[in-house]
Amino acid sequence: MSLFELHALRFSFVAREAIRFEAPASNVLRGAFGTIFRRIACAPDCPGAGCCERRAQCPYARMFEPGASGGGASGLTNWPRPFVFRAMHLDGQSFAEGEGFHFDLHLFDTKISAVRRLAMAFAELGREGLGRGRRRVELRGVSRLNRMGEEAGSLYEAGTVAAEDVAPVVVDLDGAAGGGRVGRLRVRFVTPTELKHEGQVAARPEFGILAARARDRVSALREFYGAGPLEIDYRGFGQRAALVEMTRCEIEHVELRRRSSRTGQTHPIGGFVGEAEYEGELSEFAGYLEAAKWTGVGRQTVWGKGMIVTEMEA
Repeated sequence: MSLFELHALRFSFVAREAIRFEAPASNVLRGAFGTIFRRIACAPDCPGAGCCERRAQCPYARMFEPGASGGGASGLTNWPRPFVFRAMHLDGQSFAEGEGFHFDLHLFDTKISAVRRLAMAFAELGREGLGRGRRRVELRGVSRLNRMGEEAGSLYEAGTVAAEDVAPVVVDLDGAAGGGRVGRLRVRFVTPTELKHEGQVAARPEFGILAARARDRVSALREFYGAGPLEIDYRGFGQRAALVEMTRCEIEHVELRRRSSRTGQTHPIGGFVGEAEYEGELSEFAGYLEAAKWTGVGRQTVWGKGMIVTEMEA
């Protein structure tokens, strides 16, 4: 059985000052979180993750500057970062003083106990201020999410960590569809998505390309942070995926840019959004697409790109 595990966490806040989130909110959160987490996790005299002697044990380096030993079974020379934010619902939204809001964090490194450090980081982030103007917010709670994306237990409340051991979300890559046949699939590309194929960005999400990129991301995250690389026939997987037919494709390309708070530079993070439908022998791929709902698929997922929602039918 091939399993993919992750920790799905929801962070709930209350605004202590009126706050507005510019799009993409995930970029604002990621940048602020990285700054605070480094301060909490690293020694004051740390020369930087790239040359730190404690790099292998440093939680900041493992989260934000993961290294690589020359590539593994995935062929990657740089490790993917082991988390994504889910905060699209905050884009362009304003909250008055006293109003609540939340965002989710999916953590793919299940080998570490991170709840306490994450809660400390976001509590400190709230005190220092968030977003433009450094608006103060207060962390009220951290909850774990179940496989359906619903809150399933409190981990942090009122300044106290209630549980360090988090039950992971577990996806069965071999049988996410409950063992039944899947013959039809609808995929909604919620955030800008870019899928690379043969060194180029694909114009359309043909199923063979989509399935291969979902497979590769899951395999890489498993290899570096979980149970190890997938032991599957990659070539056969790709050949069978290419036989699935795209029956509808309604996508549009959007332009979006992120600004680095560290360098001040802006970078394009656009892609296509919309829907595509597929028909064929899809059962083999159902688990990978369910995992991709948590991990994102394609390029620059750490910036919030590649978020998908799927609907499957027999």
